Amino acid sequence: MSADVTQYTDLITSEHISKPNFVAMVGQTCQAWADLTQLLNSIPGLYDLVNAVGAQLDVVGQWVGVTRKLEEPLTGVYFSLDVAGLGLDQGVLQGPYDPTSGLVSLPDAQYLLLISAKILNNQWDGSVPGAYTLLNTLFNPLGYQIAIEDHANLTMGLALLTLTSALPDVLVTAMFTNGLLDVKPVGVRITTYDYQTQLGPLFALDVENSLFAGLDVGAFGLSVLN
Repeated sequence: MSADVTQYTDLITSEHISKPNFVAMVGQTCQAWADLTQLLNSIPGLYDLVNAVGAQLDVVGQWVGVTRKLEEPLTGVYFSLDVAGLGLDQGVLQGPYDPTSGLVSLPDAQYLLLISAKILNNQWDGSVPGAYTLLNTLFNPLGYQIAIEDHANLTMGLALLTLTSALPDVLVTAMFTNGLLDVKPVGVRITTYDYQTQLGPLFALDVENSLFAGLDVGAFGLSVLN
């Protein structure tokens, strides 16, 4: 759509404004500049995290310091009709250049999650309450919540819990358990990643709330040791 050139034609003086050919000539001449101005004004919005996709998102990632290209493939995420959790609307389709060993390039939605995690991590004050604020900001809009377990020996554990009726996204879970979304103080190691394998609260002793429950109620999650 062409940009509005009235900002130029409105400057035509009174002795020429009544000449339609002259006005049309000015409009046609200035149209290219109006279109260019409109294009330039739209560029910042293309690199906003809300709107950025594809190549624009790659540039944002360069500014932030993360890339969608993974050093280690994410395994167990490809679509399959014969594997639970990887069926329709769950598994990720293997792209034309993806190796069979696993996903090595994040799709836009998950790459945006990685970028957002990096941005929030850079703003973190290093405290446990700050970590909860950061992680809830990151995961709550996706329907997840994080639980932090401090082992009090310079190690910690993280649990990914669902807030909706759907199980965690297989790719988000893989990013989580592979440490791509880590939030931790310097010198502290994350030793366990837990996530739900079925709906309902996770099993825990001495804790009773919407996310954790005891015997006969809480479900055992899947734990990944680091």
